Amino acid sequence: MFYDTASNAHGLAHDPFKAIVAPRPIGWIGTKGRDGSYNLSPYSFFNAVSDRPKIVMFSSSGRKDSLRNAQETGVFTANFVSADLLQPMNASSVAVPYGTDEFSIAGLTPVLAQLVDAPYVGEAHAVLECRVTEIHTLKTIEGEDSDSHAVFGQVVGIHIHERVIQDGRFDVSLARPVTRLGYMDYAEIQPVFELLRPQAPAKPDQR
Repeated sequence: MFYDTASNAHGLAHDPFKAIVAPRPIGWIGTKGRDGSYNLSPYSFFNAVSDRPKIVMFSSSGRKDSLRNAQETGVFTANFVSADLLQPMNASSVAVPYGTDEFSIAGLTPVLAQLVDAPYVGEAHAVLECRVTEIHTLKTIEGEDSDSHAVFGQVVGIHIHERVIQDGRFDVSLARPVTRLGYMDYAEIQPVFELLRPQAPAKPDQR
């Protein structure tokens, strides 16, 4: 099948786009409002985009609370979603009025970050403390503003629980990350395997 996205006439029961661009890590974003309220929300569009410097990005469809807080305070945390935290993560996705504490709704422990004024999930295997570097309203090919807003943050601090460190590495098989697929589908990454990069063939002797 083929369809153009302008009409989006795919003929399927549900739009397949996000199922095709999968799996995606979940951006479980912790922020603090100017009023002191805590917010915790999962984002389907999230990823690392740079290693030097370490930068992550989450994209908000609409002007949601995490975007508002990150824009106003300039900081956020990104919390690792593991299989044991799947249900609390889902509970924190509930649509509630601004200022409602999703940490409390999900039964999670909010901990104030060390280097930024934002809360993180105390139960998370890993946490990234981030300072906002850029916020972009994404544009269409016609140059018009969309209702999606990408928040980029430089990672200034990283928390890792000792229980997921083995042989000097963050052990993904122990951490058991959960990823977002399309529709309401999620997946745990198992089994984990190593695949080494191939070496370029040696050049023939030019003599």
